[in-house]
Amino acid sequence: MTQTIHPVLLCGGSGTRLWPLSRKSFPKQFSALSGDESLFQASARRFVAPGFSAPLVVSGSDFRFIVKDQLDAIKVTPIATLIEPQGRNTAPAVLAAALVLDQGEPGALMIVAPSDHVIPQEAQFRAAVLAAVPSALAGQLVTFGIRPDRAETGYGWLELSQEAPGFAPVPQPLKQFVEKPDAATAATMLADGRYAWNAGIFLFTTTTLIAAFAEFAPNILEGVRASLAAGTLDLGFTRLAPAEWAALPDISIDYAVMEKANNLTVVPYSGVWSDLGGWEAVWRESGPDASGVVTHGNAIAIDCKDTLLRSEADSLRLVGIGLDNIVAVAMPDAVLITTKDRAQDVKLAVNRLKAEKAPQAETFPKDHRPWGWFESLVIGNRFQVKRIVVHPGAALSLQSHHHRAEHWIVVEGTAKVTVDKDVRLITENQSVYIPLGAVHRMENPGKVNMVLIEVQTGIYLGEDDIVRYEDVYARGAGAKG
Repeated sequence: MTQTIHPVLLCGGSGTRLWPLSRKSFPKQFSALSGDESLFQASARRFVAPGFSAPLVVSGSDFRFIVKDQLDAIKVTPIATLIEPQGRNTAPAVLAAALVLDQGEPGALMIVAPSDHVIPQEAQFRAAVLAAVPSALAGQLVTFGIRPDRAETGYGWLELSQEAPGFAPVPQPLKQFVEKPDAATAATMLADGRYAWNAGIFLFTTTTLIAAFAEFAPNILEGVRASLAAGTLDLGFTRLAPAEWAALPDISIDYAVMEKANNLTVVPYSGVWSDLGGWEAVWRESGPDASGVVTHGNAIAIDCKDTLLRSEADSLRLVGIGLDNIVAVAMPDAVLITTKDRAQDVKLAVNRLKAEKAPQAETFPKDHRPWGWFESLVIGNRFQVKRIVVHPGAALSLQSHHHRAEHWIVVEGTAKVTVDKDVRLITENQSVYIPLGAVHRMENPGKVNMVLIEVQTGIYLGEDDIVRYEDVYARGAGAKG
């Protein structure tokens, strides 16, 4: 009987190379950049096949309910979701997953995959994974090498021991990892034929990986074990202990163990792959037309070439005329315009916005919460207007505010509203006033989403002006808890 492969999905990153669509509060893996599903959903669905178990997910605290909602939407139930108190790169995250899997199944076979990659040929990819299984069961640390089609300087590379005809998925010893090269080195490696892109996807048994950490990074093994042992269960999630986790080094699995080990195998992969590491990659993977143009959403291109135009707002029309080599991405609260060859410098814009303390640097306009989401429609002096969507059966916390009053108007569905000791049902076109300081709660008792408009008035309207008394999602005080 073939041993089951356990997918481990890493989705704690907060990359900004796809700003303004990807931000710290809602990174790219949860966005639908390629197709109708998010990259995270596509990554989970990739392993819904015979021979693979349900995934184990490693994520950050702010994303735990986004993870749950997106997996529920595609009817995938994870075997576990580990919550990192803070990001410590991939080495601690992968090891924590391995230790959890090993507790339930000693020597479990695990495939580690970032959740923000595009791999459209799913059956071909799974075939490459299955071809790697005998090597992993024999005690090898297996990585996957992508057939390169250009002299890419933004990826790490892998040097194979020999050429791989057609990049067929035939395991072979890995000669070495190669750092991100300069342009000349990348061109030389591309022409050589013995080099592949490093996808950061790995297959091994828990026994092999734990032994590698014991040999090359025992301090990380000790710290991750301590964090797991002191961890807590929270609404179906496993929270790793913060003090022990914070003491771990911020290091990738490549640096921690892979580049030091001598039991390395690489499996070539000839299919399409992209990490969507920037807007130029999104343009390339989106299938440009004969003029090299890609449009998304309410975007129109007139006499343009080699250009990406994306409108991420239903009410915002983006029109480009006579553009060449341009990326333009329009959000409700921010617009990016750059040439494709400077798109990787978007981090400079994010750093500038951070320095100016602009919320657009890190905060997504749609704020996802365990009960649903909200977005600000209008912000003015001493007032704010929001659209709030509450999922069926969900409830906001019982709370009060020191600095603002609120007026709620239901536009879809029915709301069960608590204001101090008064509890009532509010239906479409009805409203209720929440005085400053009143203890209140909003619930959706129905079977469809409940939508309301909230008008806030007061001297301070920040999300941290929340005093929680009861919360079914076990959050504390403050913006998200």
